[in-house]
Amino acid sequence: MAGSSSELIYRGNSHDAQPASDGGGVMAAGHSAPKPPHKPLGPLRYLLAEQRLVFAFVGMAIASLVFLLAAPSGHGGGHEVMDGAAGVARLAAAGLAARQYSGVAARMAYEQRLPAVAGARVPLGLKRKGLRVVVTGGAGFVGSHLVDRLLARGDSVIVVDNLFTGRKENVLHHAGNPNFEMIRHDVVEPILLEVDQIYHLACPASPVHYKHNPVKTIKTNVVGTLNMLGLAKRVGARFLLTSTSEVYGDPLQHPQVETYWGNVNPIGVRSCYDEGKRTAETLTMDYHRGANLEVRIARIFNTYGPRMCIDDGRVVSNFVAQALRKEPLTVYGDGKQTRSFQYVSDLVEGLMKLMEGEHVGPFNLGNPGEFTMLELAKVVQDTIDPNARIEFRPNTADDPHKRKPDISRAKELLGWEPKIPLHKGLPLMVQDFRDRIFGDRKPHSVAGDN
Repeated sequence: MAGSSSELIYRGNSHDAQPASDGGGVMAAGHSAPKPPHKPLGPLRYLLAEQRLVFAFVGMAIASLVFLLAAPSGHGGGHEVMDGAAGVARLAAAGLAARQYSGVAARMAYEQRLPAVAGARVPLGLKRKGLRVVVTGGAGFVGSHLVDRLLARGDSVIVVDNLFTGRKENVLHHAGNPNFEMIRHDVVEPILLEVDQIYHLACPASPVHYKHNPVKTIKTNVVGTLNMLGLAKRVGARFLLTSTSEVYGDPLQHPQVETYWGNVNPIGVRSCYDEGKRTAETLTMDYHRGANLEVRIARIFNTYGPRMCIDDGRVVSNFVAQALRKEPLTVYGDGKQTRSFQYVSDLVEGLMKLMEGEHVGPFNLGNPGEFTMLELAKVVQDTIDPNARIEFRPNTADDPHKRKPDISRAKELLGWEPKIPLHKGLPLMVQDFRDRIFGDRKPHSVAGDN
């Protein structure tokens, strides 16, 4: 320390006078060092300050009054007071539980978009939630009928079609529907959409169309299917491939079951379609096994109905158009080849059951009723013109001799079988063709119960 004096450090309150220093560490003359303040009975002083004790007594008095008022009148003394206190506690607990329950109920009502007041509209939670569905080839013959059913069910539908064989008129009646959208797009090019389900129908299906550009046909089957499978994988959508009975080729087994591997010419004029669909099935199953993608495969047999392309080379449309125009019915070969014909609404029902079911497939979707070409010509004559002539021409290459589906698997696992026989479905198709051929077409045709 400097000299004989000591330095004092002041730790008093800020409102007390500060000591002055002479610069050498000695206190200024006339001033003495202050003593630290004395605070006796700290807790008691805190309780008495600012009337805290008064408020404490008032709170206890109010609590006692509540207990006494809650207790029932009569004798019983302390027990009744205790019962009253217990009652208050129970009421408080019940109130807290009710508040918690009402909060949970309100949250659930908000999440489920349920009305919070009585007498409101039908709760949305009771209605089926609409799905977002893509239908490739949705402006075509089968695709447009599928779109009708999906929209009627309440789904939002996006049609993707390049209009090579599809027609805008097939879906024009949905133009004002907010749940309907159409994109003109070729599935050979990738597309990104947010959807729940993909019905992949895009591909020319008639010999006239798929032979017109065979390289494009096989690209549609392979690259187009690959693009749609990639989309399904990215967005987690369920994927349904519409394959064909042509994967069986010229079958050596009759009727055809799904386990039959087929008899196909890999280098023939029809192989762009036959082998293209077989490759599409391969890709679909590889995505299912390798990427755990939800897939479904339908093998479609001959289908007929309104909105078929006129003169597309398929036997039913050929016969109907020719009979309406008073032209000879052209039968290729000896006319003893057999086919099975299902009405379009039966097929659509089968596709939807397959998509909503739990089985991958493949499933044969067709009508097991078998007709020779001559028998079919007779049905067309009876329906349109009994005097229509039949003209025989040389058969086309690789034309299957017999075609009949075994639908036992679809019956057992999907609960599906066709309901409309040929003699009931054909007149509906004839009316649609008559309207279009002779120019008095109505706004849109309805396919029976579709």
